[in-house]
Amino acid sequence: MELHELTIKQASEKLARKEISSVELTQAHLSRIKQLEPKLHAFLYVAEREALDGAKRADQLIAEDENFLLTGIPYAVKDNILVSGMKTTAASKILENFVAPYEATVIKRLGGIGSVVLGKTNLDEFALGSSTENSAFGPTFNPYDTTKVPGGSSGGSAAAVASGEAIFALGTDTGGSIRQPASFCGVVGLKPTFGRVSRYGLVGIGSSLDQAGVLGKTVEDAFLVLQQMAGKDESDSTCLPKELPDYSKFLDRGVKGLKVGLPKEYFAEGIEPEVKKLVEAAAKKLQEQGAEISEMSMSNASLPLATYHLILPVEISSNLSRYDGIRYGLSAAGENLSEVYYKSRSSGFGSESKRRIMIGTYASSAGYFDAYYKKAKQVQTLIKQEFIDAFTKYDLLLTPTTPTTAFSIGEKAADPLAMYLADILTVAANISGVPAISIPAGLSQGLPVGVQLIAAHFREEILLQAGHALEKALNFKLEPNL
Repeated sequence: MELHELTIKQASEKLARKEISSVELTQAHLSRIKQLEPKLHAFLYVAEREALDGAKRADQLIAEDENFLLTGIPYAVKDNILVSGMKTTAASKILENFVAPYEATVIKRLGGIGSVVLGKTNLDEFALGSSTENSAFGPTFNPYDTTKVPGGSSGGSAAAVASGEAIFALGTDTGGSIRQPASFCGVVGLKPTFGRVSRYGLVGIGSSLDQAGVLGKTVEDAFLVLQQMAGKDESDSTCLPKELPDYSKFLDRGVKGLKVGLPKEYFAEGIEPEVKKLVEAAAKKLQEQGAEISEMSMSNASLPLATYHLILPVEISSNLSRYDGIRYGLSAAGENLSEVYYKSRSSGFGSESKRRIMIGTYASSAGYFDAYYKKAKQVQTLIKQEFIDAFTKYDLLLTPTTPTTAFSIGEKAADPLAMYLADILTVAANISGVPAISIPAGLSQGLPVGVQLIAAHFREEILLQAGHALEKALNFKLEPNL
């Protein structure tokens, strides 16, 4: 097995036995990046010098027997998460030369045990998109078919993991931005409960929706990373002081007796037949292992997407107001302050960012606030309550992650509404704040399909139980076409 094919667990065992060094492992991934980047464009910045320095420090920790499961493991970081001393562009011209002055909490926690940052990955500008075509620095391409999108907005992170450029990657998920690209690229994508992981050091767009998470090769890998980066953080008031379980204790518990609901609205018209078939086959695998599978209904299933596209733009309008050409980032010359604002924002933001800012400003303006944003927040409460009620009867919900496999580059770029529908099955978990995971379910005409598992608030361990059991039952390994 090549070094770039290793999972976290496999690489960690080899490092602990001194069969390989972190420097060797990191160099293997840097070589893989050099080989594949002309095809994929998953990275915006490759931190070769920093990575090798970090790997040397990790080898020292291992030599002193101070290593952890993630010590010496090279990983990639979505370029809207701050790594001190590295550029953080959020794939936008307005932040093209911004160098992070401090570290995100999730990076600090991984760095504290000697994990190695390989570089920053591509995304839709400010994480606004579902294809990674909205990046100001060019699109990322799907490792299974480079004429297809990798999904978004964490498309660079998903492509990096799928192609073996990184063992795991960090992403952010505001409406499906980890799970949707995970599905399109055939990897595992984990979005924790809102409040489980610190958002400190993330470039914020939707303050009530954004959540840092993991893209990995296996369910176990994703939870090894979550175990390290989750937990209370005094720097983030939205990070809740909930007890963090030892996830390793749930790995092999199996699914016998777990009640799994299949919301019929998530399998309705619009789902590609082969996607539906593979997801239903995954449900049957859980049933064969003792899970109790039954169809159920989510009466508010049609509401999350519209609710999301009112709440998020309002929060975007507020959050992106800080990029004014004065405080940091791009600053265009003007004869007065208003002209500096206008020119900086006009030239710095891409079309999708401008679209969302305008929608959000309108929806939150005087005379329209009650009709739009306030109403959307009221509907959000209804959606959240329906999920709370569902989890009094079920341990898990199982759905497709996406209605289709990866679509072609440019296919939906000129149709924002069609692009927004790519997240129709994932946004509900963000609106309600519950944890969810996407797991590869197979291939449809050579392209990956993901199955989504959703659990109650702060019950990520149920996702681990069922996800790991499903992986073992499906027992296949997806190989990208590279």
